[in-house]
Amino acid sequence: MKKLILFDLDGTLVSTGGAGLRALDVAFLSLQRLARASEGILFAGRVDPVIIKDIFHLKLRRTPSEKEMGNLTDHYLAALAMELASAPGYRVLDGVEGLLAALSARLDVVLALGTGNLEAGARLKLERSGLNSYFAVGGFGSDAEERAEVLRFGVRRAEEKTGTRFSPRDVFVVGDTPFDVAAGKALGAVTVAVGSGHASRDELLAAGPDRFFNSLADKTSFLDLLSVPGPAGGARRKAGGVKSTGRSDRSPGTGRRSGRKFTGREK
Repeated sequence: MKKLILFDLDGTLVSTGGAGLRALDVAFLSLQRLARASEGILFAGRVDPVIIKDIFHLKLRRTPSEKEMGNLTDHYLAALAMELASAPGYRVLDGVEGLLAALSARLDVVLALGTGNLEAGARLKLERSGLNSYFAVGGFGSDAEERAEVLRFGVRRAEEKTGTRFSPRDVFVVGDTPFDVAAGKALGAVTVAVGSGHASRDELLAAGPDRFFNSLADKTSFLDLLSVPGPAGGARRKAGGVKSTGRSDRSPGTGRRSGRKFTGREK
């Protein structure tokens, strides 16, 4: 059977060096005269339209109109393109390119995105690194406001494109936040937590993923995971249902210790 692997984007595949935060600040300052709009807002694991609405609610004390949402989104995407072009902190995270190359070469694997980014924003973020070519389809923040529903869009599009029906145990959700794990669980998918974002190892393990990796640099272990039956096949480990493949309490992608507090600021 073919396996479908849904990858989160920010903190899992790439770090944009805060380009998304700066782009939102630019858009809100330009259209709403609101400075530092992103300050104090939770981003990681959430979808872009909800983040934008939160800023309106929390900072401007009102609900945005449909027209305001459209204008804000357009300005955000234009600013994002400019920020990404010059962002000094932009980088592809450890092991990502090698793993995607290995997975895309397999006939039994289908790759897709499962991200809270607007689709246009996701494509912009991946364009600089050339990773767009690995992901013909996906589920995006422009599809739904609930993370699990975003993933369902990704599954449906992958099924439509390949003509394959994926059972839950053949779907793998890979992400760097507890929100990714929770959304994957809602689908009954195999959940893979990666310690390359801002969530600590302890926070990710507490979410109960089926597997944990410090980063995606351990390509062999990740590929081995595809041959193991998923939750529906009874493969959860007795000790918390998780096997951790990390060799230290540091994430190679961040250099921060596992005790760091999850701030949810990756964008």
